Amino acid sequence: MFRIKTIASIALNQRRSFCRSYRMFSAEPLSVPAPDGQTTFSAKIEKLVSEISQLNLIEVSELSTALKQRLNLPDAPMVPQGAMFATSKVEAEEEAAPKVVQTSFTVKLMGFDEKQKVALIKECKNLLDGMNLVQAKKFVESAPTVVKADIGKGDAEKLRDALAKVGAEIVIE
Repeated sequence: MFRIKTIASIALNQRRSFCRSYRMFSAEPLSVPAPDGQTTFSAKIEKLVSEISQLNLIEVSELSTALKQRLNLPDAPMVPQGAMFATSKVEAEEEAAPKVVQTSFTVKLMGFDEKQKVALIKECKNLLDGMNLVQAKKFVESAPTVVKADIGKGDAEKLRDALAKVGAEIVIE
């Protein structure tokens, strides 16, 4: 009988000490697991994040400077070790990829020689469809302007050469 009481009192004492230690370590309520892809943070961290997210850009810059000074961090950004490998890999892929060839060009009249203005107006009238002398004069005087867009390289060069002969400054893009 004594032995049963001793075993019962030992079990009761163990239960009490377990309950006390459980209360001591579980001061905060247990947190619910976060959904997939999200991590949970302590209340202190959540408070800091919410306060920082309300700062404007100038305040964020000041905060960054203050943290760098307080923590003795360098001003230069640190490059991760794998970054060099990643950039060389990207460069290799770019070299292996075929270059895009430009097929359509835009001819722009950037300016002209005042002495050859009349000749340029006449040339614009002849080269551009549906344009009379008055329209050609306004067109030339409104430089810089697009002469023709979405044309082939050969046509763009011919147009540039013809207009350059009469004193026009032409750019092909």
